[in-house]
Amino acid sequence: MADSCWKLWRDDSRDPSLNMAVDELLLNRSGDIGAPLLRIYGWDRPAVSIGFVQAYEAAPAQGYTVVRRPTGGGVVFHDHDLTYTVVVPAGHAICGLDRTESYRVFHDAVQAALRHFGVNTDLAQAEIPKHVDRAFMQCFTTPTRYDVMGDGRKFAGAAQRRTREGILHQGSIDLDASGNDGRLLADALVGAFRQSFAIEFEEYRPDGEFMAAAGALAAGKYATENWNIHKTV
Repeated sequence: MADSCWKLWRDDSRDPSLNMAVDELLLNRSGDIGAPLLRIYGWDRPAVSIGFVQAYEAAPAQGYTVVRRPTGGGVVFHDHDLTYTVVVPAGHAICGLDRTESYRVFHDAVQAALRHFGVNTDLAQAEIPKHVDRAFMQCFTTPTRYDVMGDGRKFAGAAQRRTREGILHQGSIDLDASGNDGRLLADALVGAFRQSFAIEFEEYRPDGEFMAAAGALAAGKYATENWNIHKTV
């Protein structure tokens, strides 16, 4: 699964609705980008993201801005994590893997990043128990197959969306793994992806038209009650 070059976007901390809009737009335009892209980013306020199919009531009622992701998975708190996105265009070898195997290859790289800090982990083998209500599931307290586990706790999880344009993989890594240093963890993640996928990175910077389109998508979808509460646009 070696490539010559992927794109790397070390993004800023942004509004929760804009973060989700940017990721959706990256997926929709992945064919134009022409290579897999790794985006590392933050949140400009305490936020919680909920999975596409989840109940809005699964999120806390106070203290956090709530946004519904375009991907599945459980509730994720974004006040003590490093978030990253991988967008893979259709036709790439990773798109030929089934969903769980694609989780594995990305989480192999996350494990390598955590080893940089002396954190040894395993990939969870069990699926989500049938008794767990996915509508209210908490991501970091309910491991699923190929989540990154160590010392009886979950260090990293992810969720995906697959369309004709490719794969959107949204991941979260607990900052405890790096001694609460997000910059060092981001550096380690870039290095681990470079080694795991035998690639080099080329810097990606979106143009003004892309960011304007992302802003419009954020305002018209990800910042609305229709989307976040009722799952409609």
